[in-house]
Amino acid sequence: MTIQASRSLLKLSLIQPPLLSLSTKRYALRTANIFHLNQKVYNSYGNSDEYSFLGSIPETHLRPKLPRNTIINFVPQQEAWVIERFGKFDRILPPGLAFVIPLLERIKYVKSLKENCLNIPTQSAITQDNVTLELDGVLYIKVIDPYKASYGVEDAEYAIAQLAQTTMRAEIGQMTLDRTLAERSHLNANIVSAINSAARDWGVECLRYEIRDIKPPEKVVQSMHSQVSAERSKRASILESEGARQAAINVAEGTKQSVILASEAEKAEQINKASGEAEAILLRANATAEGMRRIALAIEENRGPEAVALTVAEKYVEAFGQLAKQGNSIIVPASISDAGSMIAQALSIYNTVMKQEKSKIE
Repeated sequence: MTIQASRSLLKLSLIQPPLLSLSTKRYALRTANIFHLNQKVYNSYGNSDEYSFLGSIPETHLRPKLPRNTIINFVPQQEAWVIERFGKFDRILPPGLAFVIPLLERIKYVKSLKENCLNIPTQSAITQDNVTLELDGVLYIKVIDPYKASYGVEDAEYAIAQLAQTTMRAEIGQMTLDRTLAERSHLNANIVSAINSAARDWGVECLRYEIRDIKPPEKVVQSMHSQVSAERSKRASILESEGARQAAINVAEGTKQSVILASEAEKAEQINKASGEAEAILLRANATAEGMRRIALAIEENRGPEAVALTVAEKYVEAFGQLAKQGNSIIVPASISDAGSMIAQALSIYNTVMKQEKSKIE
C-alpha cells in the first residue's frame, strides 16, 4: 500500500463517515502516518528529492538506491554496508548474513569494493608552448576503506573526477606539445600519483589513468602534417645523398682494388719473367760450359788441333761474310785475298792463348 492509497482511504473515511466504523478510521489514519514516516526515513537515506531545491543534479551526485532494511539482510559479495545507529556510525557489514535493527539502525551507505571506471569528460588544457588541447580520459578507482569513502568526502567519485581534471591541466601545462604526444605513459603516471596523494583520506585508490583522446587545434594538426612531410623529404634527400656517396665510395674502392690487382699481376708477371730469364741464362751457361768441356776433350784427342783449325777458319770466314751486313763502315784486313794467311794468323793466336793457359796451370 502506498501513501496515495492510504490518503484515498482517509478521504473515503471522511467523505462517507456512516459507511465506515471507528476502527476503520483509526486504521486508515495510522496507516497514513506510518507510510509518511517511512517516506521521510527513506528520503533521509539520500534516495529522494533532498536535492530537488538545487535543480538538476549531476549524474555523479546521484546515489544508488539503498536496500531496504528487512531485519535479516544478505550483503552481496564485494559490497560493504555502512550502518548507523541513532544517526551515528556503528559498524560496516561484511558480505554474508547480517542483522539490522529497524528504526534504531539504518543502512546509510552502500559501497562497492569492485574496480570502478569513471569517464573523465573532455576538457581544454594549455601546454607549455601555448597550444590549447582538448583531452578526455578514463579513470579506474577502487574503494579500499568504506568508512573514509562514506564520511571523508560527500561524493568520492565526483571529487576524484574533478581532481583528475585539474591534475591533468596542471601536468599538461608543464609539458610541450611534442612531449605530451610522445610521453602519455609518463603523463598518466604523474596524474595517478597526484590523485592518490589527495584521495588517501577519502578511502579511494586510483589504480590507473588513461588519456583516451588528444585533439590539437586544426591549424596545429596541419602544421604537424607539413612538418612530417618535410621531415620525410629531408630523410629521402639524406638517403639519396648517402646512396650516391656510397656508390662513389664503392666505385673508388673497386678502382683501387683493380689497380692493386693489376699491379700485383704485373709484379707476378715480372717475377715469373725474371725467373724464366734467370733459368734460361743458367741453362745457356750450363750448355755453353758443357759444350766447351766437350770441345776441350775433343781437342786433346788425335787430330784435335786440325779440327780446331778447321773450325776457326770456318768461323773466320763466316764472320768476315757478315761484316757488310752489320753497318755501313767496313774494316778490311790487308791480306783479304790470302785466306790461308788469315787462318794461320787465327791459329797462331789460338796457340798463344793455349800456351799461356798451360803456363798458368804449371
